[in-house]
Amino acid sequence: MKFRFARHTNNLENIKSFYINVLGFELLGEFKNHAGYNGIFIGKPNLDWHLEFTVSDDEIIHSFNEDDILVFYPETAEDYKLNIENIQKQNICFINAKNPYWDENGKMILDPDGYRIVISNSKLKTSF
Repeated sequence: MKFRFARHTNNLENIKSFYINVLGFELLGEFKNHAGYNGIFIGKPNLDWHLEFTVSDDEIIHSFNEDDILVFYPETAEDYKLNIENIQKQNICFINAKNPYWDENGKMILDPDGYRIVISNSKLKTSF
């Protein structure tokens, strides 16, 4: 089974920049004016999942909960370290998670829409 997480946004260009330039994902595809929507697909090639972000003329009011989180698991300790360093270089602040597990096993940030993202170090193949 493949997986796609789709979310509507008011800030498609900011979201695109964040997930590509900050988190290191790639633009896998995009579409324009599909039934009034523009969108992008972001992820890594040859994986069974990707993120889809769409924008339309509808203004979105997000209402995320503190426990609504996308969790990413870097493959290696070096990948984790590079992710964290890149986030810091972009002057993005880490925030505390409601669930203390995530503070003990990673770092939490907000994306441009205010959605919580965790870069987890709990499943690393190599520890540091």
